[in-house]
Amino acid sequence: MRVVVGISGGVDSSVAAYLLKQQGHDVIGLFMINWDENDGQCTAMEDYEDVKRVCDKIGIPYYSVNYAKEYYERVFQYFLYEYKRGRTPNPDVLCNREIKFGPFLEMAKRLGADKIATGHYAKKFEKDGLTYLAKAKDLSKDQSYFLNQLSQKQLSSVIFPLADIEKHEVREIAKKLDLSTAEKKDSTGICFIGERNFRKFLKQYLPAQKGEIRTLDGEVVGEHEGLMYYTIGQRRGLNIGGKHGGNGERWYVLKKDLENNILYVSQGECAELFSNGLYANTFNWIPKMPEEKVFDCYAKFRYRQPDQKVKVEVLDDKNIKVDFCVKQKAITEGQFVVLYDQNGICLGGGVIDRKF
Repeated sequence: MRVVVGISGGVDSSVAAYLLKQQGHDVIGLFMINWDENDGQCTAMEDYEDVKRVCDKIGIPYYSVNYAKEYYERVFQYFLYEYKRGRTPNPDVLCNREIKFGPFLEMAKRLGADKIATGHYAKKFEKDGLTYLAKAKDLSKDQSYFLNQLSQKQLSSVIFPLADIEKHEVREIAKKLDLSTAEKKDSTGICFIGERNFRKFLKQYLPAQKGEIRTLDGEVVGEHEGLMYYTIGQRRGLNIGGKHGGNGERWYVLKKDLENNILYVSQGECAELFSNGLYANTFNWIPKMPEEKVFDCYAKFRYRQPDQKVKVEVLDDKNIKVDFCVKQKAITEGQFVVLYDQNGICLGGGVIDRKF
């Protein structure tokens, strides 16, 4: 079987490609450039050098493809739109749906691929003609959260070679093979921004307007750099820690007033930081919409969060209401809520539209 692997220059995709080759597949590496940057911050060329070294080492052909235009139109414009609304988007989820399983999948087919593969830590299986997404064996690295928007067609086309392997095993395999990526640090941050200064980056695209930081009772305690730079629950970078008369506790971002350009905070955790539930839209059901209109399951509201027990009400095919069994802190509009059953099977995900 011919498999085109999305190879990024990181250790996970490197080992994924090697494992597929060991299984006897005809493997091709495909490196994606999703962002054109001229400020010297982009690591794409460095990553591509690692791709070359890895592919030569394991003996597979490789190509590169530039999807910067598609990324800008399908992901980045949405990213800016959400920030203008005072929300905190998750472009990594959209990148999977719109790029890695969009144009990438189309290119793979042009290369004669039967399947594509990625270095994601996730599982999939088929049953009764449907494709299911589930958590990986290594729960500490599970990335099913980021795949919650995939369609049945996209999910059925992919292989996850790392589904049953733990991260330390991946590193060990890479070391034994003497791959250049064996000790490479895992990438962090937003997929196209990487390690760079986020505020500096965002300022290039959205004008920042300074304004007041207030407590809920109206006391002005500082000045913010621009509402877009802050997220609900944030407790660092507020520069108000030494306020006179404070109680010594951390400051938290509570909410944003876009109309009046005010950032509201509290010192210490307060009731306003917690929510009883949320409404989500653009919900994508995996593998299909449930027959029950109301059911219990588990949810994540951010990556790496432990599963939280919830009650879900299906309002229509794209909208749900989620009631929390335990109040949740710092629910953030623009992020994704992802649902799971008790066995770790992903039911789907949608954008958090508002909380209550």
